[in-house]
Amino acid sequence: MKPFDIPTEPRVTEMAWPTRIVFGAGALQRLPAQAKRLQMKRPLLVTDAGVVKAGLAARVLEVMKTAGFECAVFDRVEPNPTERDVFAGLEAYRSAGCDGIVALGGGSALDAGKLVQLLTTHEPPLSRYDDAKGGDQYVRDDLPPLIAIPTTAGTGSEVGRSGVVTLEDTGRKTVIFSPYLLPKAAICDPELTLGLPPGVTAATGMDAFTHCLEAYLANGFHPLADAVAIDGIHRVGRSLVTAVREGGNLAARTDMMVAAMEGAMAFQKGLGACHALAHALTPISGVHHGLSNAIVLPVVMEFNRAVCTARLARVAVAMGDTSNAREEVLASNAIDRVRKLNAAIGIPARLRDVGVQEKDLPRIADKAFQDASHLGNPRKVTEADLLAMAREAF
Repeated sequence: MKPFDIPTEPRVTEMAWPTRIVFGAGALQRLPAQAKRLQMKRPLLVTDAGVVKAGLAARVLEVMKTAGFECAVFDRVEPNPTERDVFAGLEAYRSAGCDGIVALGGGSALDAGKLVQLLTTHEPPLSRYDDAKGGDQYVRDDLPPLIAIPTTAGTGSEVGRSGVVTLEDTGRKTVIFSPYLLPKAAICDPELTLGLPPGVTAATGMDAFTHCLEAYLANGFHPLADAVAIDGIHRVGRSLVTAVREGGNLAARTDMMVAAMEGAMAFQKGLGACHALAHALTPISGVHHGLSNAIVLPVVMEFNRAVCTARLARVAVAMGDTSNAREEVLASNAIDRVRKLNAAIGIPARLRDVGVQEKDLPRIADKAFQDASHLGNPRKVTEADLLAMAREAF
């Protein structure tokens, strides 16, 4: 099969994982049917200014209005959502008398929507529900319904069971995790991603790739997650460069939206040191999460290579390596292929190139070690290891 000889698939397909997924070009038109299924009467549209400016919020509101729905709107989610965003969204939900949420945007808007959903029935503060501290035990199933509509192909939050937010009391990006946070429906329409700029496409695409790769390498046993992760790696390998260079290529955009979903499905198995560092880089240095992942990933792969050679070899094959080389060579090739993929889509090679300050590296390592993601890393890491990786990536 040629790299972009993508098999023809049904235009719109419904799946369950267990989120009801409406997938395909034109899937947005199915949104009202899902809102009716979930018995929504007045949903709150949670989104951000960029999505509004792109005209995507207006498209959603028009589809809902045509079907007889009147939506309230909260469009002030920041690129990296904070606790303040969530409480502002909660106020909008309550003041408009809403009974459900439609979250529209990238991972930030989708995560903010989930956490607004949480606080409609749960007591603050959000730190109470921190997954790293066992906060999932306090999350109940008495939540209003949420429909997620991604406009990027990156986080996969539309099928994920977590929300990420920067807490005001710690300044740390915090994962709040529970199966009850799974959206009740996801409307995955790749047409909504056709207008994404190349830089955003690249960064979000590498976020999806990192989810797949770190989940595949993560310790523990989850063959279903492994299979999904490998397929996602294959899709990113064959389509991300095209999606970046030919933004209107619907086949490539479709592949990337599938890969983003698969990354979130797979990382229920776990993540690794790359995500721990990325979760620290964003609040401290202001670097986009996907961009942080992309820059750090080859360094983390090199750190892990000795303990997961066979799996890295399979990653190389999934990315298109047909050399039939020894596993050790293929594992090295996988790391090289990730570096070349980054270069091909315009990702800078070093953290210093995106504004990270050397003086902040110890603080980044400290926050990364506090992040639970590193616990899934196939090779045990210390804070000193994280600092060494951050320095190498710098």
